[in-house]
Amino acid sequence: MRICLPVWPVMAALMLAGCGDEASEAEPSEAPDAPSTGAIASSEAAPDPSVGAIVAPVEGATPMAERVATIGLLNKRNNVTKDFELRPGESAEEGSVIVRLEACERTAPYEFPEQTGAFVQVDVRERRQSDFTRVFSGWLFKESPSLNVVEHPIYDVWVKDCAMSFPGEE
Repeated sequence: MRICLPVWPVMAALMLAGCGDEASEAEPSEAPDAPSTGAIASSEAAPDPSVGAIVAPVEGATPMAERVATIGLLNKRNNVTKDFELRPGESAEEGSVIVRLEACERTAPYEFPEQTGAFVQVDVRERRQSDFTRVFSGWLFKESPSLNVVEHPIYDVWVKDCAMSFPGEE
């Protein structure tokens, strides 16, 4: 097994970016009122600029606000999956779950190993509850789904892609 040492400290720093951040611990009941059929709404507040800012941005890469992440959602009760395409700062509501995207990143095509990640927040309204409860806030990685997991008995959330480009990339 080949391990590239410079990448692991960066991944660890990215994972810890959301830890202890009081802004990410805001009351989930402040979620925007959106229809419950998968409507996408833009959140009122801009994404936290410190999220994803651990690594210096590559000159000419797609700005954070223009990136698009594809997030998968599985409802384990009825085995229904849904994909959401979100920009940083947007959220999507499907039934009793809200998925928010704060940032998405991927390594440049010349960097190895390839990594694709997204800083995601998941809020769930349990049965007979009126408010949403935050069940996850952190980085999810496409290539390492077990590195950071949304632990919920009904919903599973994962990153499928982060659409962005780098200079010289086709």
